[in-house]
Amino acid sequence: MKRILLITFALLAGLTASAQYYQDAVNKDMLHIRQARTPHRVHINLPEIDGYTPYKADLHTHTIFSDGHTSMEARVREAWADGLDIIAVTEHLEYRPHEKNLVKYLKGYTNGAEAKDFNFVKENRPASAESIKVDLNYPVEVARKEGEKYDITIIPGIEITRKEGEYSHFNALFTTDNNTVYAPETIESIRNAKKQGALVMHNPPGWTHKDMKITKYEKTIYDAGLLDGIEIMNGEEFYPQAIERAKKYNLFVSSNTDIHYATGETYERYGSLRNMTIIYAKDKSLKSLREAIEARRTLAYSFGTLAGDKELLRKFFEASVSARKTVVDYKGRAEVIITNNSSIDWLLCREGNKMVELKGNSSIIIRFSPSKPAVFTILNTWCGEEEHLVHEFKF
Repeated sequence: MKRILLITFALLAGLTASAQYYQDAVNKDMLHIRQARTPHRVHINLPEIDGYTPYKADLHTHTIFSDGHTSMEARVREAWADGLDIIAVTEHLEYRPHEKNLVKYLKGYTNGAEAKDFNFVKENRPASAESIKVDLNYPVEVARKEGEKYDITIIPGIEITRKEGEYSHFNALFTTDNNTVYAPETIESIRNAKKQGALVMHNPPGWTHKDMKITKYEKTIYDAGLLDGIEIMNGEEFYPQAIERAKKYNLFVSSNTDIHYATGETYERYGSLRNMTIIYAKDKSLKSLREAIEARRTLAYSFGTLAGDKELLRKFFEASVSARKTVVDYKGRAEVIITNNSSIDWLLCREGNKMVELKGNSSIIIRFSPSKPAVFTILNTWCGEEEHLVHEFKF
């Protein structure tokens, strides 16, 4: 009985101490159930190449200013938490469905006007550039203000979204005035963006298409030399043929989320890094980022797959992975430790052998005959429509 009473007193003492510990400093009747969770940022380790720093960017995002479902401020904070350094503000030029709800909500500020009184977007093609009186530069201003708090560089941009037989989307990056981009014809909108010095990227080139052939509508834009880049990855979509198109037209490659909801729903919940365009630049100023993109020093990453220029991929892998031979066993097999100093997982396959996974920031031991070259195909790298990076370890 004494033992039971002692245990009871101990528990009560513990509860009292806990109550005192979690009691609010101002309100004596408030207890904190737990301490607040401190925001954490994911650290993504990527190698430097040729003296350039790798910056993680998302060049295709949306918020409530077009058809996204989060605020711009939340989008910036989310990018910081996800380990990014840069995001582009690329709201739709023509498609902004939330405006109807906002007009209804702000009825007292619009002299009682209803949504029907405005000439809203219909079928992705406004009747004119004055479809609704909004400032398309304002989302960039909001993002920049929030980006300063989190050291996130904001690239101003706009997405041109039209349907000519099949949907085609284009992001204009480094715009200076989004309010002057619109024109009734897509190609003229792109030209308006180019007049501002914008770089134009073809967004998911196969979305809603039956195949990867360039449509007649798109061909006029390609042949006019108006494109600077192509999105070879968009969310979970990957278009290997787009790598060949990037080579043919000398385009930078990119991988982006095209995020509309929270990235936690698509990436964090499943333990994945979000899509990234890896930009190798001197620093993350707009000037340096633009120089790097124009020089095609970009790689595309999505769900464990890395793609882009073969030489840049090779340098990336070689700067990430090292190998050293430790012992030779009685059967004459070499024991090799392969270390991955990056956050990118690698899928290694030696001819005639099973695939080996080398997780990010880890090491593995492989045994094989030293009489044969240690040549591995890196299956989750793509430098062509059907081409993977091949690497030979030297000891």
